[in-house]
Amino acid sequence: MEDPRFKPWLYNIANHGMFCRFDYLDKHAATRHHQESVKAHAALIQGSSVLVAFDPVITLEHEAVIGGFKCLYHLTKKEHAHHTNYADLLELAELLGCQYFEKLKIGRTNYTSHRIIDEMLEILGTVVEEPILANISASVAIGLEVDETTDVSVKKQLDVHVRYMDKNGLLYSQFLDLVTVSDGRADTIVKAIRTILTKKNIPTQRIYGLGTDGAAVMTGRVNGAAKQLQDTFPWMVSVACAAHHLALCYKDASSGLAYMNSFRDLLQQLHLYFRNSANRTAVLQAAECLGLDNLKVKEVKDTRWLSQAMAVSNLQRNLTAVLAALAEETEHKKCPTDKGLLFQKENVNFLALKVQVPVTMACLRAIKDAGDHQPPGSFLSKLHADLDNPAGLGAFSIVHEEERNKRGTRKGLTREELWARFRSQVMDPYFNGLLESLERRFQNLDLLGAFHALSPQAATGDEANLQLLAGRFLQADCNEVLQEWSSFKQQLIVGPFKDLDQQQVMQELASELAAIGLTIPVSSVNCERDFSTLNRVKTDLRNRLQGEHLATCMRLSINGPPTRDFPFRRALELFFKTPRKIKCSQAGCQLCHHH
Repeated sequence: MEDPRFKPWLYNIANHGMFCRFDYLDKHAATRHHQESVKAHAALIQGSSVLVAFDPVITLEHEAVIGGFKCLYHLTKKEHAHHTNYADLLELAELLGCQYFEKLKIGRTNYTSHRIIDEMLEILGTVVEEPILANISASVAIGLEVDETTDVSVKKQLDVHVRYMDKNGLLYSQFLDLVTVSDGRADTIVKAIRTILTKKNIPTQRIYGLGTDGAAVMTGRVNGAAKQLQDTFPWMVSVACAAHHLALCYKDASSGLAYMNSFRDLLQQLHLYFRNSANRTAVLQAAECLGLDNLKVKEVKDTRWLSQAMAVSNLQRNLTAVLAALAEETEHKKCPTDKGLLFQKENVNFLALKVQVPVTMACLRAIKDAGDHQPPGSFLSKLHADLDNPAGLGAFSIVHEEERNKRGTRKGLTREELWARFRSQVMDPYFNGLLESLERRFQNLDLLGAFHALSPQAATGDEANLQLLAGRFLQADCNEVLQEWSSFKQQLIVGPFKDLDQQQVMQELASELAAIGLTIPVSSVNCERDFSTLNRVKTDLRNRLQGEHLATCMRLSINGPPTRDFPFRRALELFFKTPRKIKCSQAGCQLCHHH
């Protein structure tokens, strides 16, 4: 009776026995421990073992934590605001019958604070990143894609994407990290890249490729970011994004041509004309009755390599609707802008010029050299034939009267005279500029083209390209590479390769060269996709999201598996590496009782 554990509620009455206070007993009946004991006793009466009776109790706390991870992962994978929605999602799950979430409520602790959400978010990011970093460390060759952007809160962000291979020769491209940089200088970018490589334990001796957007700060010959990294890693190849450079080649080639500038300005004017007016857009949308779809005039941007092609193709497809909308505005509102745009529709003759002209230099030279004898059936051949025939525009229906009004009193030119003027003022200068720009902007073509030596088609060729590759990437093993390749070529021509993986088919050094060739990035398109994810994750309402938390949200969105495939058990293990108030009822549990 003197025991302090019993004194408050247990008392003795002489000759009558022991009694307990009803209020204490009533409180005890509502406790979790009493309810668990009642369930265990009921299970024993039914013939179940003690272990079976207590098994659900042992795992409920773990299931509650895993359930919390599932809710948080779902929010981040779907790119929703996790801080504001996490607690509400747990409450909804409870209402739907997930009673084990009650286990997360321990006194004043309920595991829904911003601090614990951030901690759980970092754990999820670690679970996703662990296998990726392990595979990168085991890869024979590694390539990096780097680009920078400015987010919605006007902070500069540096995005790093990584390319690597597994032992079967499968190529993977994954988001690596996103860091905030104070400015866009080359020194700052290089320092940030080095910090990321050190923090992620990336084996720098195996980084063979660096892909950038081709900006001067990245590719400057004296002090660009790529140059500084190559000073440390001389075997690394820097490649400017081919897609960016092709778009800029078009810009360079057309910048000095009045006709091409007018053509580009016309596309931009059409875009702004319809974008800035809801009424004009409504008139354009009314053309859906003609069976047209996706009625939109695209914007033209020099650094977006698909914008010009999309603007041209959209205008080609929707030209009937665009002309009808312009004609209606001209007739009813007498708008001089409408009239000017409508009268420039003679440019339809050349709308497909950029799309139809191949961008390879050999084809460009062939087209240029063909001159007046373009291949029958080609776009330029048809253009040559229709230059003096406005009716050749077909469904666009530019009548002769309109042509005369636009051309004024000038003397009409013959077809050959029009073609000669087109060649001298547009086609030849444009092709010359395009060829010159391609030769100036594209670097390392000889080195990248040398990887063709590893293709089966080149098995019977000479070894000059192979010597170039070995001298750049495997200088210490140059002779061994040539010996391996001689043996491999013989097997490739006459021997079978059944039941062999990629590394077994190609011997060690040749396989390493192949891996290097595959991991060197030729574009920064993956960084552009990362920026699209950044714009969806960090919105105006979430503009304070930054640092590691922003990078983790992007990592889960880009690299994370579907929710049903996520290894939440690993997240549970990492969660309990830090002492927690929540513990299961099993005293010997290795997860939550090891501290």
